Amino acid sequence: MHCCCSPVQMPESSLPAQRHMKYKDPVSSCSHRCSVDPAAPAPLPDADPGSCSSATVWFDSATLGSLEITPGLPKLSCDSEDEEGMLQSLLQFLSQIKRLKIVFDQSKEVNRKNVTRILDVLAKQNHKLQQLCIVCHGENPYFYSGQDILQSIRNICDTENQIDLQHIDFRQMPFTLDDELVELVATSNPNLHSLFINNRTLVCNVAPGTIRKVLRACPKLSALGVYYASLSDDVFQELLKPERAAFTHLDIFCERLDKYIPVISEELWAAVSQKHPQLCVDLEFDHTVPACKIPRILKLNIPVSTLQLNTYNYMVNQIRFVTQSYSSTLKKLTLQTTSSEDLNSSLVDLARQCGKLLEIHCYCVVSQEVVEAFLAHCPSLKQYTLKVTKERHPWKPVTVQ
Repeated sequence: MHCCCSPVQMPESSLPAQRHMKYKDPVSSCSHRCSVDPAAPAPLPDADPGSCSSATVWFDSATLGSLEITPGLPKLSCDSEDEEGMLQSLLQFLSQIKRLKIVFDQSKEVNRKNVTRILDVLAKQNHKLQQLCIVCHGENPYFYSGQDILQSIRNICDTENQIDLQHIDFRQMPFTLDDELVELVATSNPNLHSLFINNRTLVCNVAPGTIRKVLRACPKLSALGVYYASLSDDVFQELLKPERAAFTHLDIFCERLDKYIPVISEELWAAVSQKHPQLCVDLEFDHTVPACKIPRILKLNIPVSTLQLNTYNYMVNQIRFVTQSYSSTLKKLTLQTTSSEDLNSSLVDLARQCGKLLEIHCYCVVSQEVVEAFLAHCPSLKQYTLKVTKERHPWKPVTVQ
């Protein structure tokens, strides 16, 4: 991604005291103090040289009034004790941003207020926004459900604002989404290419009927992240319609409520995989999923690319099934399970069969033979977490050189 400095420049006299602004930008003619970042990507073909086309906004929980805008690799850093002045400097860029990622600690009220202000300004002034990602990295205060943030998102989706989002990622925004909001997002943004709403909250309030409406309202949608509880046979039938464009990514979060709902049949998975041969499926099982439900959800014909089994249960039978069923598609596997000789044996067999594996993370002690098997039989392996002795958590992965 690429960003150029905003054409709106503030005179030195108008900058609040104690602000230090540092720009890195590929545009060497910028009037600010600039340096060329050799790692910065080339400008996008449609990039406006007079606009800030992409940005990450970071609200720091440790230092009140600290935020960082990271447009791709080029960077604008503002450190100020003047919260209001700093925010005003940021707001001048918002009308030009096409891709925006907001990262903040929602436990701080000032951060929440700043995020809602930014979103509300976007709703009123920005008709160019194409991508929106919101990431929370703190703890929700007691009785806080994010209604202020969700209302600002509704404001952005107001049809009068003419914003036409193409990519939305709410996977790390831990506020419960409902049918009304998700349907509003879809109907007001018919050119959506990706929508991720599997945000790991305790309750899924998005029904399968809403996902069907999303697919109908957004014919270009090719990537979707949802709870397993939001899927149904009817949703899959929507994906099987002849006029449906290529569908390439399905990211599914499974949790405790899945024990009450019917599973997607083997036949439907096979039909969708045949209709969309480029489809990759990511599956994550929360620790609240009953162990007996996991084999029912895992089907032979799912083109699983990433699988997370965070169950802390005996998983040997599931690992053997994964080896037999997903050896041609599996690229990343994460396990939270218990140590045993059977586990070691099943992992060695998986290493021998799953040659496309890029990452393996097992958060229990394994044998040295397991480590050697993955290094020997997985030529594309980039990272692994495989410990032969107990260590203090968190366990850090090893990067394969």
